[in-house]
Amino acid sequence: MPNLTAPAHLPWTAPTAPGPVTATVRLPGSKSMTARALVLGALSLGASTLRGPLRARDTELMAAGLRAMGCHVSTPDDNLWVVRPRPLCGPARIDVGGAGSVLRFLPPLAALADGPVGFDGDRRSRTRPMAPLVGALRSLGARVEYGTGLPLTVHGIGRLAGGEVTMDASASSQLVSGLLLAAPEFDRGAVVRHAGPPVPRAPHLRMTVQMLRAAGAGIDDGRPDVWVVEPGRLTGRAWDIEPDLPAAAPFLAAALVTGGTVTVAGWPRSGMQPGERLLELLGRMGGVPTLTRHGLVMRGTGTVHGITADLTDAAELIPVLAALAAVADSPSHLHGIAHLGGHETDRIAALLTALTALGADVAKDHDGLRIRPRPLRGTTVATHDDHRLAHAAAVLGLAVDGVRLDDVTCTAKTLPDFPRLWSTMVHGSASFGGQD
Repeated sequence: MPNLTAPAHLPWTAPTAPGPVTATVRLPGSKSMTARALVLGALSLGASTLRGPLRARDTELMAAGLRAMGCHVSTPDDNLWVVRPRPLCGPARIDVGGAGSVLRFLPPLAALADGPVGFDGDRRSRTRPMAPLVGALRSLGARVEYGTGLPLTVHGIGRLAGGEVTMDASASSQLVSGLLLAAPEFDRGAVVRHAGPPVPRAPHLRMTVQMLRAAGAGIDDGRPDVWVVEPGRLTGRAWDIEPDLPAAAPFLAAALVTGGTVTVAGWPRSGMQPGERLLELLGRMGGVPTLTRHGLVMRGTGTVHGITADLTDAAELIPVLAALAAVADSPSHLHGIAHLGGHETDRIAALLTALTALGADVAKDHDGLRIRPRPLRGTTVATHDDHRLAHAAAVLGLAVDGVRLDDVTCTAKTLPDFPRLWSTMVHGSASFGGQD
């Protein structure tokens, strides 16, 4: 059983680059793919294997939650996890920690369990948007005890009727993904309709659909904002987990800031993650990406350009892009990001505060940030237990002396060895990382 106790806060001074960085990074597995493969494995006929999964706090919480409901998840080998489905049952208590994927993916499974399953998490998780998912589960036949936030309890009876449901998923694509992942097990499957502002992080919904199909689900996503899932049994299979491409963002950004060259080994030529969007945005900001047989090579010129971009589909990248905007040669407008208020922290407010304290000219508008670069100064950045904010502060520290993070341990959410990997890159190792 993994140790899920949150580590004590650990301050950290981000290293300043003495010159252009040159490094090859080997990233661990994708958090998003690992989480979905675990859930699909728990609902499949036969065992599933995950090769190259991410072992981090979020994925350990997911594995622990599935175990609490009776599923067998074997994780002693960092490179090969095995999921053996068992009948889901309660009573069970699940700690979601700060993991949005656990918060949104496991309650639909709990509705299929026999017995009550309770959910709780950290302070921030208790305020993250859940009402649309709870309402949808109730419409589909589930009994859920829920007020205005966690804790919540799902009283499963071993099955769920399913059917048609309409929900507003504009706060998070995970609200839809959670329903879709479990829907093949509903008696009548599900027709899920989104009604509201655009769903953020749409590429992650496409990943959910692709992985469901790979596991044998019948799913039609041919109409905008409508997903039709047929009832049927999923099949256990082997999953090859791609490197975590969003985790590459700060490392690739280092090439832009320092005028260096960073290679991400194992970058997929075609995959389930939205890697093309990251490369397009970094290319517009001055990076030169090249896909080679060794991986993705990002070269910087030492000059970062400002950008105007709709980032509705790129939530995970916004803190690092905001950091780059603060050291750019022209203003930036990052918009389509109002949904960031419902992430691990209110990322818009946190970025506004941190960048202003560092000396940038930052203004918030109705759905984004306008950033005008100015000379920056070192200060202590509050990470708010948010790994993406920590990554952004580290990027700024490359160019600004004295940038300190009040807590670097929050990076364990997706990249447990981040402080060592980052310092190794800055100080000149040619090759480092956690995945061969």
